[in-house]
Amino acid sequence: MEQSIAIALSVIVVYTAVLLIGKRFKLSSRYERAPRALNSWSALDKGIDPTDRDSA
Repeated sequence: MEQSIAIALSVIVVYTAVLLIGKRFKLSSRYERAPRALNSWSALDKGIDPTDRDSA
């Protein structure tokens, strides 16, 4: 019984340490993608014809 309490307590401590370290170094933001600039390939995804030129 004492052994299972010690294991549960150590799991809680390790989980808390991982969460605190993750927030401190912001590891999750490292993998977030930033919006890209619109180029001819991504313009096609948006339905914009890249061959049309503005004559203005």
